[in-house]
Amino acid sequence: MNLRSSRVASAVVLAAALGTLLTACNRGSSTGSSSAAAGKPAIGIDLPRADSDFWNSYAQYLRGDISSQALNTLPISSSQNDITKLVANVQVFENTGAKAIVMAPQDTGAIASTLDQLAAKNIPVVSVDTRPDKGKVYMVVRADNRAYGTKACQFLGQQLHGKGKVAEFEGDLTSVNGRDRSEAFASCMKQNFPGIQVFPLTTNWDGSVASSKLQTTLAQNPDLNGIYMQAGGVFLQPTLALLQQKGLLKPAGTPGHITIISNDGIPQEFDAIRKGQIDATISQPADLYAKYALFYAEAAAAGKTFQPGPTDHGSTIIQLPNGLEDQLPAPLVTKANVDDKSLWGNSVTG
Repeated sequence: MNLRSSRVASAVVLAAALGTLLTACNRGSSTGSSSAAAGKPAIGIDLPRADSDFWNSYAQYLRGDISSQALNTLPISSSQNDITKLVANVQVFENTGAKAIVMAPQDTGAIASTLDQLAAKNIPVVSVDTRPDKGKVYMVVRADNRAYGTKACQFLGQQLHGKGKVAEFEGDLTSVNGRDRSEAFASCMKQNFPGIQVFPLTTNWDGSVASSKLQTTLAQNPDLNGIYMQAGGVFLQPTLALLQQKGLLKPAGTPGHITIISNDGIPQEFDAIRKGQIDATISQPADLYAKYALFYAEAAAAGKTFQPGPTDHGSTIIQLPNGLEDQLPAPLVTKANVDDKSLWGNSVTG
């Protein structure tokens, strides 16, 4: 009991320290100290991780929207892909008057009891990108992750003309995102491209694990001609480095090129597409994730409700067993449209 309490206490201290650091970068916009934010309901926000370019972009958009809208947010915390830290951070939000909480639980099964606890205290939760398996949520702000897997399958199947070998970097299968992408990809390949052999590589969203497993797969299958990366933010750089080292990073359209499609839509993926290093990505809307996470958090704190159906921002709200989900659009990006200025990956700043 004492050991667990010590871990939780340490997590609380870390959350508070990180929150103070993040707030210092955007003083007056994330603490509710400005006059414009006065009187607005307090919103607690937890960032899920800082080891991904995608999530770092999301955090940047959040801070910008908080500032421009003069929202009343508590010091932002970071759970660093650790469910214990997330639970501790939520406790801090409860104790400091949060009227709504924005989170992105990476373990979508283990968060259920925390969600039930928040529901019992009438503190609504907006979950970004990840859909909790159980526990009440006010709104999930997310793209259709099964569509990610299906789009990746269709792209690779067509590019490879239905034949070849593909390595798939699966995300954490305890996460609904990893499961959705993996299941949809496998189902699509089996049904539409039976001539393609898929090597599913479980990575737990870890780039070093993906690189190590890819190296083994290449040694056993030197004729590998396709890769599906479920998260470019963690897989892109180690994959390109390994292929470069082995002399396999050949431009698209040249003999020996390995066709690669990714998920995220970060600027680094766009640069790789322009260079011909990878062929495509599916753009997760980091900007819209931030915008509508805050929109729904404010709405929840104000007691507003929503119904399933089309929205006025080009998405569709669907009914879940434990709440609602706003499925935002996620376009396929190739060399043909990589310079489209409407894509968030072309507008994010460092």
